[in-house]
Amino acid sequence: MPLPQQDEAIAVTIQPLGLQGMLGIPETPAGLVLFAHGSGSGQLSPRNNHVARGLQAAGLATLLLDLLTPAEEQDRGNVFDIPLLASRLADATAWARHTQALAASPTGYFGASTGAGAALLAASQANGRIAAIAPRGGRPDLAGSAALAKVRAPTLLTVGSRDLPVIELNRAAMRHLHAEHELVIVPGASHLFEEPGTLDQVIGHAVWWFLSHFVRRA
Repeated sequence: MPLPQQDEAIAVTIQPLGLQGMLGIPETPAGLVLFAHGSGSGQLSPRNNHVARGLQAAGLATLLLDLLTPAEEQDRGNVFDIPLLASRLADATAWARHTQALAASPTGYFGASTGAGAALLAASQANGRIAAIAPRGGRPDLAGSAALAKVRAPTLLTVGSRDLPVIELNRAAMRHLHAEHELVIVPGASHLFEEPGTLDQVIGHAVWWFLSHFVRRA
């Protein structure tokens, strides 16, 4: 499906389930980053939209989407169903590969909270087609140790220094990752990176990670 390049994000619908998303494509994108949101979050998340604008400013296309339908969101169990969320992320990735403006673009995942687990699980099943992953304040452990061992995409884990339990969960997950990986701890940041300037640091790290690894796939 052809889509024009645009300065502003546009609403898209991903069939067959009718998943809703916002697609932003800068001129001559260096790659595409799909966002896997955390529990209770979605395409309208202010933090993820802020990150998306930062990635777009650096020349990266972004797709923020709701991985559940409105009816499915009513069941809280679905919000924490990592295999279900991963399958929806895979569906969105397949949709993007059939979109003319993005078909040849390297693809990466940006996950937040439980979305990190979904992103890593989806990547573990993608046969090396995901070029990079950069979770923020994520729960990579939720992907499971077997899936983490199968991930081939270089993975950057970014956690706030005040988010001590999640730091330990990320370190535990790293023991199962065989792909290239790094852990970045943002000073003074809590789980949601609400402190001034901390989310911009996340953007800086993510831009560097995606661009450096997308170049290898170009």
